[in-house]
Amino acid sequence: MAPLFNMFGKNKESHRGTPVVVKMENPNWSMVELEAPSEEDFIVTTTATTTSHNTSSRDKARGKNAKQLTWVLLLKAHRAAGCLASLPPALLSLASAVKRRVVSGRTDAENDSDVNGVGVGVGREKENHRVKARFYSCIKLFLYLSVILLCFEVAAHYFKGWNFVHFGAPHLHLEQFWSHFGVKGLFGWVYSRSVLIRVEYLAPPLQFLANVCIVLFLIQSLDRLVLCLGCFWIRYKKIKNVAAEDYGDLDLESGEKKGFFPMVLVQIPMCNEREVYQQSIGAVCNLDWPKSKLLIQVLDDSDDPITQSLISDEVKKWQQEGANIVYRHRVIREGYKAGNLKSAMSCSYVKDYEFVAIFDADFQPTADFLKRTVPHFKDNDELGLVQTRWSFVNKDENLLTRLQNINLAFHFEVEQQVNGIFLNFFGFNGTAGVWRIKALEDAGGWLERTTVEDMDIAVRAHLHGWKFIFLNDVECQCELPESYEAYRKQQHRWHSGPMQLFRLCLPAIIRSKISLSKKFNIIFLFFLLRKLILPFYSFTLFCIILPMTMFVPEAELPAWVVCYIPATMSFLNILPAPKSFPFIVPYLLFENTMSVTKFNAMISGLFQLGSAYEWVVTKKSGRSSEGDLVSMVEKPPKHHQRVASAPVLAENNEEIQRQEKKKIASSSSSPKKNKKHNRIYMKELALAFLLLTASARSLLSAQGIHFYFLLFQGISFLLVGLDLIGEQVD
Repeated sequence: MAPLFNMFGKNKESHRGTPVVVKMENPNWSMVELEAPSEEDFIVTTTATTTSHNTSSRDKARGKNAKQLTWVLLLKAHRAAGCLASLPPALLSLASAVKRRVVSGRTDAENDSDVNGVGVGVGREKENHRVKARFYSCIKLFLYLSVILLCFEVAAHYFKGWNFVHFGAPHLHLEQFWSHFGVKGLFGWVYSRSVLIRVEYLAPPLQFLANVCIVLFLIQSLDRLVLCLGCFWIRYKKIKNVAAEDYGDLDLESGEKKGFFPMVLVQIPMCNEREVYQQSIGAVCNLDWPKSKLLIQVLDDSDDPITQSLISDEVKKWQQEGANIVYRHRVIREGYKAGNLKSAMSCSYVKDYEFVAIFDADFQPTADFLKRTVPHFKDNDELGLVQTRWSFVNKDENLLTRLQNINLAFHFEVEQQVNGIFLNFFGFNGTAGVWRIKALEDAGGWLERTTVEDMDIAVRAHLHGWKFIFLNDVECQCELPESYEAYRKQQHRWHSGPMQLFRLCLPAIIRSKISLSKKFNIIFLFFLLRKLILPFYSFTLFCIILPMTMFVPEAELPAWVVCYIPATMSFLNILPAPKSFPFIVPYLLFENTMSVTKFNAMISGLFQLGSAYEWVVTKKSGRSSEGDLVSMVEKPPKHHQRVASAPVLAENNEEIQRQEKKKIASSSSSPKKNKKHNRIYMKELALAFLLLTASARSLLSAQGIHFYFLLFQGISFLLVGLDLIGEQVD
């Protein structure tokens, strides 16, 4: 086989032109070999004294090139046909998945209270259901209105022969409109009145709301741009938080390790974490820190006796291996995670410890975690918190985890790092951080008043003058939610809690003695802009106003609002995770899709509705990283000791199986009660049809960018509404 692109090779006489070998593969053609043309095929004579021989050679070469181009185009056409042939099976498989999802008949309105960890009362459940029903009714109202308007416009075109291209905004006066209409029939009168109402009553408020959202959009985009510039400046100047202590070898005189080793308390709050408790406990027990200076608290809020027994046995095994670890279980789960941490801090022995490190049940810190975080507190009495970055063991598991990784990478590397370097303040992430216990006590300790106890304690500590440090180069591995249902509930808590906290903290922020600039940062940037304005304009502008402007064309949204600025912001968001660049378009569409959940959560938290008090433990899968497997090989002694407890685990597994059989036997009348199903999300589906209807209206108006945005955004809502993204359950 001749080498590809041998245009300037030495074997010119071995082949002339470009031989093409085509092989038929049923049902498509594929190109096996295609060589580049030789130099003689590109001979072009420029002088006036060119001979007739050269002219004939050039004509032959042109003829050969034309034939070659025809073959190449034919091959490309067959390849394109092969790609098109693969589309019907893909569409059929998608249609079958949609059919199965619809046949299951389970919607997000069903079994909302049948989730692990939800602790709302009956009255709040009813209130929450009423609020969700009203929100869904408003979306359906916009959907019905859009369908009616689209049918009305199509009927006007059919009866009067109008051109679809002229379905834009009627800039003519009413008399000119009548003359253009030509007929003063009943339909013409109705349509003219509808246009008059649209121009005088609907368009002005819609345009005003659109302009307000555009201004908020620009302010939020400017904030993102400033954060990105700050991140670039940190990288350019190589700004980095340096610890005041560097650990060395053992001290020969005392036999102890050199360095700063204060008393550290490690807390692992968990609730029914059967999948991940072994990983988190094992990782924390392997922390490289003097055992006499370290105490581990496993704070178990599980209401499942089997899970309690498993976690308790795991703690006993590590106690036998020499770990300084204790097991605490609360019978009454009051205050959720905040109540759990508050109860643990009330122990009498806590007064002997200076710092506390907190890890959620799915977090796996490295052995040197404390050595890379605790030294920052030395000779820095104003420092109250050291927060580390999260990394994810399952970020490439599916499309949902990839999109979450993009969002969280920007949150940590840009938002947390820039705010930590320039403002010494950011929201505590609830885990993978080390607190000075004095700072917790000075701020009032853990409070159960919100579902974002981590953000609550961070704001109160900042109001008392404590500073924070974010370490972007210290990572702690954890899991991302792999199902859309789990991610949706997590995002609801993350966006309802801040608004609930804002109502409670606003008077304290105003009365605090911090500077006006810090008050402005907390009130406007931290709460209003990033927690309230972002979900408000994202949902209102792209899910309501944009489709409505297709039916009220007098109110317009510029193309740069619909396309260019969102694309630019998505590009900036994806910079901290450059490997995820191919997912930039799905990321933009999915973030707009999630605005429905975030907007609903924001409203619930702002007005103290029932769903603002929901706490749902995020489902875990118990995945381990490659580093965990390597550490198991590198440390055989400890793990050999742990293998000795395999009979205990076998007994526990048998007990679990017996309990499961009892549950199945007891629920024989309804065998599918505990079966996990993907759900149909009605609000997302209603918005999908609204956006697709608006895209059809945009197509009639020949609005290119608006049509493509509405079409793809509608498809995105459709896929999410049918729960076809993330983990696929039965």
